Amino acid sequence: MKKIAVIGSLNIDLVSRVPYFLRPGETLQGLSFHTFMGGKGGNQAVAVARLTPGVSMLGMLGDDQNGLAYHKYLEEQGVNNQAVGIAKNSISGTAVIEVDDSTGDNRIIYHPGANLLLNDMHIQTHLLQIMDHDIFLFQLETPIDTVEKTMKVLFEAGKTTILDPAPAVTLSRDFLSYASFITPNETELSILTGLPTDDEDQLYKAGEALLQKGARAIIIKAGKQGAYYIDSNQRFAAKGFTVKAVDTTAAGDSFNAGFATAFSRGEALPQALRYANAVAALSTLKTGAQPAMPTTQQVESFLSSYHEID
Repeated sequence: MKKIAVIGSLNIDLVSRVPYFLRPGETLQGLSFHTFMGGKGGNQAVAVARLTPGVSMLGMLGDDQNGLAYHKYLEEQGVNNQAVGIAKNSISGTAVIEVDDSTGDNRIIYHPGANLLLNDMHIQTHLLQIMDHDIFLFQLETPIDTVEKTMKVLFEAGKTTILDPAPAVTLSRDFLSYASFITPNETELSILTGLPTDDEDQLYKAGEALLQKGARAIIIKAGKQGAYYIDSNQRFAAKGFTVKAVDTTAAGDSFNAGFATAFSRGEALPQALRYANAVAALSTLKTGAQPAMPTTQQVESFLSSYHEID
């Protein structure tokens, strides 16, 4: 089995469950408040650890109480944290999250903190520690120039690189070409291409446009509708799963972890995407990002008993 590593962000999530999203100038009493470990990088690392052993994390935390607690927490969750730095006199990244109680949808305000210090020097110092890994997960919550340079090194070394382009920004042709797989959701795909993504035909057209911009293979994450795969030789849909979502925070991170895990086992793309859809669906059934992420046993049980969407 191939080994997986995650390079990216680590945040503390401050989550308020609300009856509806705030309007401008409005004060609203929340229904609940919780603090969770988060960040797209940390989410993906913990999600992978629930599914398969041997995952490593390369990132940066502050030397505040939150950062020290997160560093210890990663180890407790089965994530190798030896390449996670502690930046002196710096606060850890923080995300302020609203969750709509009726739909499970979320809105997120991100404060990068120590994630901005995940620079070339830190990468160069610690990358050798995880070069024995085969599959590398990336996001865009850390300095983008460093993400691009690191992906280039790993792609040219023959590694599989999986890019979650969030928060979405326009990316260069070279940057896109360093991703073995790029995994936007509908909104991110629209930002990357400038095209509408409101239905299946538009999703495929935008995906084709992203190929023309330099992407090698695209996995479009479409929530309960599932996922759409596009490369230069094929395109197909992987049906999703209908569940009663409680909190969709980090469903996309769980999807990427599920796909990387299945791919590391040598599963074919349709099966890997089905597995990823199941992991993502299960991750929406509880409040919080990492507490909701399923284990291998939970995913296998779900897949064996669920009747897929017609």
